[in-house]
Amino acid sequence: MSIEVKVPVLPESVADATIAAWHKKPGDKVARDENLLDLETDKVVLEVPAPADGILGDYLFQVGDTVVSSQLLTTLTPEKADTKKDNLKKETLSQPVSDVEPSTGPAVRRLMAEHDLNPADITGSGKDGRITKVDVDAFIASTRKLNQETTAVAQPVVVSSTGVREERRVPMSRLRVRIAERLLEAQHNAAMLTTFNEVDLKAVMDLRAEYKTSFEKKHGVKLGFMSFFTRAVVESLKRFPSVNASIDGHDVVYHGYYDVGIAVSTERGLVVPVIRDADSLSMAGIEQTISDLAGRARTGKLGMEDMQGGTFTITNGGVFGSLLATPILNPPQTGILGMHKIQDRPVVVNGEIVIRPMMYLALSYDHRLIDGRESVQFLVSVKELLEDPARLLLNV
Repeated sequence: MSIEVKVPVLPESVADATIAAWHKKPGDKVARDENLLDLETDKVVLEVPAPADGILGDYLFQVGDTVVSSQLLTTLTPEKADTKKDNLKKETLSQPVSDVEPSTGPAVRRLMAEHDLNPADITGSGKDGRITKVDVDAFIASTRKLNQETTAVAQPVVVSSTGVREERRVPMSRLRVRIAERLLEAQHNAAMLTTFNEVDLKAVMDLRAEYKTSFEKKHGVKLGFMSFFTRAVVESLKRFPSVNASIDGHDVVYHGYYDVGIAVSTERGLVVPVIRDADSLSMAGIEQTISDLAGRARTGKLGMEDMQGGTFTITNGGVFGSLLATPILNPPQTGILGMHKIQDRPVVVNGEIVIRPMMYLALSYDHRLIDGRESVQFLVSVKELLEDPARLLLNV
């Protein structure tokens, strides 16, 4: 009796998913809870585990196909040890020697899988027809050369002094398509404006230098800049509720909680996991939450619930060297803070020119709800709290 493997029930806001990768082939033995395939939605990547031990059946859908909730993907046939051994023995004896796939090492199998090669197409030069890495490399090289020659005959290419100018066309991932849609939505549906300021981070850097070792030893996480910025943003949001609000039709929704999204860059694109109730977390709690969310974002382990419901967003382009940029709103939020590179610059302090670690801050906001006065005052509040971190403790 076969066991059905179906698409898991997708969240309400997700209509369908795309098959991103199959991790097992038909006929492979799989163990319960072993990941069979990845499904990519416009927000997260979902793993589909094996519901039981068994032998994987044929694919009903291929990579790139679109599927919906509860749709049948494949089946599993429960494996009986004795039956399997008898069948395998009979199958091996009934096959001609030339049809039996030569044994290969794990490195060679992995290389063939990466390039989607059929072992039957490759002539093995090892003992008993064993396929070696040299055989695979030679086959790849010959195939690439043949493809280039075929392309050259079918369609001439422009050759420069450095060689062939190549182009590749690949479909956008579901996440990248969704990112593009949301960015355009933000620009088309909001009266977006940006105000700038700069902050002297000497006090924050001195505080980190003094306590970073003891902080990490006690809490098991490094003391970074994001906890300072998150706390400063939350305190400023309390003073300016409209920056923490959203627009719903002709209504303004004021949120009585502070769920701060942190933009994280991954190989698949930019995602914004949310720190829930950031106002109730300590500095250590914020750092631990950010570390957990960022780690799961980069390994594709975020769930839908991790990225929904944010009221404000912080993005840090400074980690990539950005000196100044204009962040784009994350709808339906009305504000986003952009952090940038920390750079030593000469500034005037108490009538003297001194060198200080300075950072430009950018606040993009929806001018339909937030006036220029509020946006500037909000950014000044963030600046003052960071330049004098004692204000965060005293709430002044």
